[in-house]
Amino acid sequence: MAGLSDTNRTLLARMHRDLDGPFDADAAAAAAGIEPARAARLLRHLAAQGWLTRVHRGLYATVPLEAESPEDWRIDPWAVVDAAIGDGYVGGWTALHHWDLTDQIFATTVYLTARPVAHRQREIGGARFELRHIGGDDRFGTKRVWRGRVPVDVSDRERTLVDCLDDPSIGGGVRHVAEALQEYAAGDRVDWARVVESGDRLGNRTVFKRLGLIAEELEVPDADALLQACRERVSSGVGRLDPGRPAEGPVARRWGLRRNVSLGA
Repeated sequence: MAGLSDTNRTLLARMHRDLDGPFDADAAAAAAGIEPARAARLLRHLAAQGWLTRVHRGLYATVPLEAESPEDWRIDPWAVVDAAIGDGYVGGWTALHHWDLTDQIFATTVYLTARPVAHRQREIGGARFELRHIGGDDRFGTKRVWRGRVPVDVSDRERTLVDCLDDPSIGGGVRHVAEALQEYAAGDRVDWARVVESGDRLGNRTVFKRLGLIAEELEVPDADALLQACRERVSSGVGRLDPGRPAEGPVARRWGLRRNVSLGA
């Protein structure tokens, strides 16, 4: 730690020892045993010297001492968005990949939050994010996972599918969502009752239109009870199978959906 005073070297060592993921001046003050105002000045100084990286306004992270290029150091995107935005969970295509429901890797991390979302696409700490607003009562069906030493919530398998059926754009489009649904159905942890329960709690009946049509058309195995549950929940009106595509194509009357994309065999 050349170039640091003995005092600052000690304070930085405490941050490395006690702080995980992005942290603010209050957390640094508690770890270092100093006043928040002094901690804020120290964080700015250490970041300018390359000992810390500035993740977001007021948020910093320690840089590994062995890092050859501190300016290029990036911390886990899940930890970044949870600290910078918060009050939400990782979901969509990011959760699909986490739960092995897709092999496709997306460079952008999906995060659903109960906080206001002014811009859906954000770049924070050198990482790209796709943000969606959810109601305060809609934060259910999540699991806490550890990203290194940082706990972050991610939607569980069933909630992930329901979120992607509600808004296929965060699942990579309805074709990709259908592929993930097939992968889920082929696994050994299938719980259609939980999927239906999550759909009921979310409250968008178009979820059941898309779920029913996809399960029927792709001949999802052992889905009789699921299809019946979906039929019982179909609402009036005609929606689009993929809301991100033009409203063209034939209507599947049973499901009240316009087939504006082909799911394939």
